[in-house]
Amino acid sequence: MTQRNLTPWRAVSALSICMALVCTPVTVRAETGAGRFFLMGNGKLDIKSARTGKEAHVSLLNPDGSLNEEGFNRVDEVFGFSGREKGEHISPRLIFMLDYFSDLVAPGKTIVLESGYRSPEYNAGLRNAGGNVAKTSVHQDGMALDFNIAGVSGKRLWEIVKEKDCCGVGYYGGANIHLDSARPRFWEASTSKVRTGESDFNRKIYLSTDFDRYRAGDTVRLFFTSVSDFGFGMSPVVSLVAESGDGAPLATAAVRQQNAADCILIPDREASRSICVILPPNLREGTYRIKIDFCRRPYDQMPLSILSNRIEIPGRAP
Repeated sequence: MTQRNLTPWRAVSALSICMALVCTPVTVRAETGAGRFFLMGNGKLDIKSARTGKEAHVSLLNPDGSLNEEGFNRVDEVFGFSGREKGEHISPRLIFMLDYFSDLVAPGKTIVLESGYRSPEYNAGLRNAGGNVAKTSVHQDGMALDFNIAGVSGKRLWEIVKEKDCCGVGYYGGANIHLDSARPRFWEASTSKVRTGESDFNRKIYLSTDFDRYRAGDTVRLFFTSVSDFGFGMSPVVSLVAESGDGAPLATAAVRQQNAADCILIPDREASRSICVILPPNLREGTYRIKIDFCRRPYDQMPLSILSNRIEIPGRAP
């Protein structure tokens, strides 16, 4: 392992970028709200926390197709996530995936939440107590839950989600499964690789978006997940590349910022969730991934660049 000395350098905090310019992509235009996700159920969610007893029986969408902010606030409460305070919600992509799979296997039944949002401190406490908990758990990013549905086999539900290759899904036996909206992958207890060190040195760092579909000219909030160590930098310009990730950039977009910087500092988790770019107004319809190049990498093992989840720019309605 080679760890580089992070001496002062020409950088600007990503947190100041979006806090100053207010990146709020969770407020969705009504005409596109209902079509922002690849996987969606009927737009209604019934969920109850097994630990706190809090529950939500909500519509995720307003009649005009926009996100129901109050409904998401109630879901946040069940997850133990202070969404109002943070100015964001539990991952919308995650909630609509959950809506989709619960409707597929048990329409109308209540989802029993065993574990939702975990603060980094709580996650570390579980890990230090010997729990089968990853240091880089995406529960810390509001992007995961462990759940069950009465009468539904956990193993069968895991197999159904796994077949979609859409997300992270784990099964440790029993009725519960883990679901997250980060990198598509699957595992069982014997293949989870928790405590193997595989995610150390930011080797598994991943880039996520709030939605699956955007219009040209939209603001996109990007955030890093599965981060083992903060204090790294990213290029102030991102690339949009083909879905496969191969080939030259098809377009570029600048990170929204007040001051020019050669390398934008990501010093902590809060900053890692406050990265905003505006898609080019002339971006052609198609399917893309967003590529970020890293600078001032603290470890040689950390990748030089990463790709986001797949996003789609649909054609405009006639």
